[in-house]
Amino acid sequence: MSHVGVPRGTVRKRRSLALLTAGVLTIPALAGCSSDSEETSRAVPQDIAPAARDRVADGSTVNWAVDAMPTTLNAFQADADTATTKITGALLPTLFPMDAAGHPKLNPDYLESAKIIEREPKQVVLYKLNQQAVWSDGREIGAPDFVAQWRALSGKDSAFWTARNAGYERIEKIERGSDDLQVRVTFAKPYADWRSLFSPLYPKEITGSPDTFNDGARTALKNTAGPFQLKGVDKAKGTVTLVRSPRWWGEKAKLDSLVFRVVAPKDRTKALADGTVHVTDIDAATANRIALALRDGSNGQPLTHGPGADLTPAAALRSWALAHGSDEKQAEIAQAAREANRKAVVAYGAEQKALRGYAVRKSLEPAYTQLALNGESGPLADDRVRRAVARALDRQELAETVLKPLGLPAKPLGSHLALAGQPGYKDGSGALGDQNTKEAQALLADAGWTQGGAAEKPKDTKAGSEAEKKDAEKEGEEKKAGTAEKSEKADADEKKTDKTEAEEKAEKKAEEKADKDTDADKDADKADRAAAGSDESAASRAEGLYIVGQDDKPGAGPARSAATHVLAPSRDAAAQSIALLRQAGAVSGDSAAAKVTAQDKQPGGAAGAYAPVGTAAPAPASVKGPLGKDGKTLTLRFVLPAGPGSQSLRGVGDRIAAMLEKIGIGTEITKVPDESYFKDHIASGDYDLALYSWPATAYPATDGRPIYAKPEPATDGSLLVEQNYTRVGTDHIDQLFDQAVAELDEKASRELMKQADARIWAAAGSIPLFQRPQLVAVDKKLSNVGAFGFAAPRYQDIGFTERQAAGSPADRKK
Repeated sequence: MSHVGVPRGTVRKRRSLALLTAGVLTIPALAGCSSDSEETSRAVPQDIAPAARDRVADGSTVNWAVDAMPTTLNAFQADADTATTKITGALLPTLFPMDAAGHPKLNPDYLESAKIIEREPKQVVLYKLNQQAVWSDGREIGAPDFVAQWRALSGKDSAFWTARNAGYERIEKIERGSDDLQVRVTFAKPYADWRSLFSPLYPKEITGSPDTFNDGARTALKNTAGPFQLKGVDKAKGTVTLVRSPRWWGEKAKLDSLVFRVVAPKDRTKALADGTVHVTDIDAATANRIALALRDGSNGQPLTHGPGADLTPAAALRSWALAHGSDEKQAEIAQAAREANRKAVVAYGAEQKALRGYAVRKSLEPAYTQLALNGESGPLADDRVRRAVARALDRQELAETVLKPLGLPAKPLGSHLALAGQPGYKDGSGALGDQNTKEAQALLADAGWTQGGAAEKPKDTKAGSEAEKKDAEKEGEEKKAGTAEKSEKADADEKKTDKTEAEEKAEKKAEEKADKDTDADKDADKADRAAAGSDESAASRAEGLYIVGQDDKPGAGPARSAATHVLAPSRDAAAQSIALLRQAGAVSGDSAAAKVTAQDKQPGGAAGAYAPVGTAAPAPASVKGPLGKDGKTLTLRFVLPAGPGSQSLRGVGDRIAAMLEKIGIGTEITKVPDESYFKDHIASGDYDLALYSWPATAYPATDGRPIYAKPEPATDGSLLVEQNYTRVGTDHIDQLFDQAVAELDEKASRELMKQADARIWAAAGSIPLFQRPQLVAVDKKLSNVGAFGFAAPRYQDIGFTERQAAGSPADRKK
């Protein structure tokens, strides 16, 4: 994923944006609740039909659906995607894969041990490699591979086209240990997330020069070190084929081959029924069809769903009458329609029968959906308005909307930097406050948004301004001449006709863009109507479509404007900010944070969520219509994707709009094409409100900083936002990240991250809503594959509990 305004080679990219399987856990506390200690929570368990290796047959092939062919097999390049991650996971070393609890765990296939052996004067990590670990060409994995990857990713040589270098720039030197199996890494600066480095590890033949790094691993990997090796890439067929590696020293892969096959999300139900795939991420509609197929297969009754299922007896009788009537033309039309319906019923029935061979594995994906509030300009540049939006939301209701129909735990997420079940998870939402309509209305009133404000004339900032004087002189002249009405009409006519050529071009461009978005709106409305009233519309696979880092090279657009506009807070707002800073300190356990610093009193500091203690809410208990200020209504542009698979995301958006309406905030929902949603709107800042997702990480100090870092002005006046597409941040948050990433005591580093999370909540630029559902259709005879949750797949364990016979699913049609 690319970064707005940041040149290649200088970006601290989120280290592992594509380390998740495409598709997105029990949350321990409701919104607004928090505790003073680390919360003990459990992730929703993975659902992979586990089986011991001795119960899994040797041989056979598994076909695994992916969204698109990988554009590169180099995981460190900007266009790496989820297919890249899945494929390289089976081919290359991952030294510390995540376990089921979202914690990095040493991989004994590659390492005997890895630990910090010195802290002073400099941090030194010693890796002891598995003595059997070799590349597929027979060469031992060793220090030369570590050195080559460090030099390629350190950021010191711009000839290497790398998308991320976090952590590698902190390394001072790498050298051989006491023998060839030891690698000694010395850091120039302490690095808490050292386990994140060298995964995946590429052979020195790839990372040793810019040419091989940039182009040598895009479509081929000749040298690998995993349970599988690459056999071939067939772009015409849309397949990447892996075969069992004869050089693998670990437990032998159960499968003969693993084929990643391109299948568009809309075609996956048919692909399952045709038997062209064994494993695929699915949406709720397909999951529902599989559930119906399993139900119908056991009751022996005719299908009560599918084509023609909603045909009433009266409609059926009318259709028969028309088909057999005296009007030959009408009869011909009716007969053709009946024949088409008969064929559709037969085809649907055949598909349902085939779908009985699959099971739906479900968990919660290690990713979360957030409401993003663009604080660069407009009403949301005022932190009081952002906090009002946040406090208007019933996050429990939003979580239930998506997760409850799927039978998954539906509780809102309480952290930006950890998910439930991960070490260090703590609900920090108390720093902002739970849903409270009166508090939200009070914040809006303090920001100057009131009933009737839309009818007010804009207020001048200076008493006795030139504008007032000119208005008074003009009014006197008009009274004397008795031509006030004519003068106003003439002025209006003059304004209408006095348009410059540039203005006309701008209007034309805006109209064209509006037409494009209108077309997207129409398509989205059709999709929404098609899904209305069905259980499957409650959640869908494409709700997780917009996981940042899992799209087609977003972020190439320009920043929204040349500079960040900040509204100066009033005295009441300053008091609120101070109150919240103390609240954030209390929630995070940071005694120092409870003290108000000079920095916190500045407009750029973290802001509070509460009106001063004892202040009555000046806003009315109920609001009719949007509020206004200085002649403008309080209306926010809410941008949502228009794709047919994004009904769930739009459903959440509609509920949020209804919640905001209750406090007087209007929303203008704009549905845009999927392909432009992120690149042209989120990354470029062309939105007020938006919904998109971030993947989980085991290294929040490294991966979270670019997402929440305070945007910095560039020399051309634009903003360097890194991955902070809300454009909201503070110096204090940055400082906490910097302290955490250099803190080698894991417990202390986690405490710093909790403090940072409380400050991020207080700033109200990003509001976590829920973790996303993960639904995977899997051949019922397959084991050790499905909804993995946090954990990385063990590809060598995947296989059939009985050997596949010819004509079985995914072998019938290829």
